[in-house]
Amino acid sequence: MSATIRLALADDQALVRNGLSALLAGIPGLRIDTQAEDGEALLANLAATPVDVILSDIRMPVCDGFTLVERLRAAGDATPVLLLTTFDEPELALRAAACGAQGFLLKDASPADLHEAIVALAAGKTLLAPVPTDPVRSRYAYRDAGAPTDAFNEREIAILRLLAGGYSNREIAKAVFLSEGTVKNYVSEILDKLGARDRTRAVLKAITLRII
Repeated sequence: MSATIRLALADDQALVRNGLSALLAGIPGLRIDTQAEDGEALLANLAATPVDVILSDIRMPVCDGFTLVERLRAAGDATPVLLLTTFDEPELALRAAACGAQGFLLKDASPADLHEAIVALAAGKTLLAPVPTDPVRSRYAYRDAGAPTDAFNEREIAILRLLAGGYSNREIAKAVFLSEGTVKNYVSEILDKLGARDRTRAVLKAITLRII
């Protein structure tokens, strides 16, 4: 990746899209290479204009943010996606993780927070905040709530969140800049710590225990 972070932006509201574009254009080290009014149009643009980070509104006509991420991942495209929304609804963060997004941010975030999020995603990190709402979390509760055998480091938590997004080891490796074999070892260690026999149970238990 070059020193300048190349961005793609999708938002169906022209005023919001233009405002974000102007804001981001004024931040050194960031450059918007393509933008569109919905996910479908952005996917078409990305075919000819690869970028480092994608910013997308969640609620758009034709192809919303969740669908945009799902279609990228189905095509084997692991470009980091930061989903943006006006709506502070706890379930949206879980859906963002489930569809394979690396980041989730409210549109009222400060420019500094937005910049920090973009830089973090470009560096292979994830920003999917834990979901604090108990009713939402209870839908994903796992019957085994036993404590893990050891604490999780930052890298393991990042990989857990990508597991929650349905990523394969190969996709995780590309997203966090590790070899596929190293990721496989991390996943095995995560399963051991959680006492889970597969990835699905590990993610459900991690959600139940508020690890992610």
